[in-house]
Amino acid sequence: MTSVDINTSEATLSEALYDAEGTQDFTFTRFKYMLDFSGFDQLQKFMLQNVNLKCNSIANGIMLARAGDTFHIADCVITKPRYRGLTSTGWGCQGMLIDRCHFITAESLLAAQDRVSIALNANANDIKLRDNRASRFRHFAILSGSNNIISGNHFYQGDERSNGIRLAGIALTQTNTTSTITGNYVDDCFIEWTNEHDAKPDYTTGFGFSALTISDNIFLCSNVAPSFSFLVLKPYGQRHGLSDLSVNGNNFRAINGSIDRIEAVDTSLSDLDRERFFQIQFHGNNFNNITTQSANPLRLTHHQNSAATLWTIDTAQRLPFQAQCLDADTLIAKSPILTPSGARRHALPYIELQYGSDKDQAAIVWPEAVKGKLGLQLCCDR
Repeated sequence: MTSVDINTSEATLSEALYDAEGTQDFTFTRFKYMLDFSGFDQLQKFMLQNVNLKCNSIANGIMLARAGDTFHIADCVITKPRYRGLTSTGWGCQGMLIDRCHFITAESLLAAQDRVSIALNANANDIKLRDNRASRFRHFAILSGSNNIISGNHFYQGDERSNGIRLAGIALTQTNTTSTITGNYVDDCFIEWTNEHDAKPDYTTGFGFSALTISDNIFLCSNVAPSFSFLVLKPYGQRHGLSDLSVNGNNFRAINGSIDRIEAVDTSLSDLDRERFFQIQFHGNNFNNITTQSANPLRLTHHQNSAATLWTIDTAQRLPFQAQCLDADTLIAKSPILTPSGARRHALPYIELQYGSDKDQAAIVWPEAVKGKLGLQLCCDR
């Protein structure tokens, strides 16, 4: 919320409100901060360094000015904020830099879902979060803008519960986020990507969910339910596709149990349109105790032991987000192609995409019944 006018009973929100139809009741709480810059209409290039803010579960840390750019906090400690470590209520976070800071929770003994404190949030673009550490908050960072650089941070949010619930460490709330998440240690939490601040969330035009790079991170979870995932997309409207997503070179590991897969779609409000996937890269990742290991392009070897004119290629739901099979590359014979009598054949087959009830299979069609071994790559994107 950017401002409140008591005389006119009017509150101005910093972001649009999803599902604001009809009459609803909302409660807005004005927190108290140790450093409160909200009285400044604009604050430019302010720097805070080598400061320990001891909130002691009573106060909160820093509230930014209503507008401004390149607020910089470096080498600071924000200890036990009651609700918020650093808050932006407006656009004073444009180009904000947060470097080598330590956010210490007051809620380490609580179950993850019972915590209320958030290390930081930002509404504007061009945020840089670098080499920070945050322990057992409800969320580490909620970022509403685009063009963010998130690198070298360690944020962990687990608890001692068996099959524990985990919440988002980073929440990105803009579809065309144009952000990079690189070289972080994402520990017992996940990255959530939503459009929750969209007043009209159905897709009509534009880029949709796009332009996110997640590379060379360590992802670790412990004592979680098998349904836990490290990357969760949550669309708030219909017809949203996915494009220009790169998830490359990461290490995904589950301990004290395994998880089904590292990526998922939260369909509680809507689902993705899986026929509108473009330029998706999932490769070079390492998986430990992950049941279904996603990749795109997905490299497969198919053994056809009995002669048939149609060979069904099953992706076993290994395309990202259990996507459809929209394209194929690199079809190559890895053995002689033989008729039932053992005669060799050199005919070129063709491929049918989006095969099967879930459209996640492919079919290789031959001019006659043959058997053999094929290598190919199937893709979830066009």
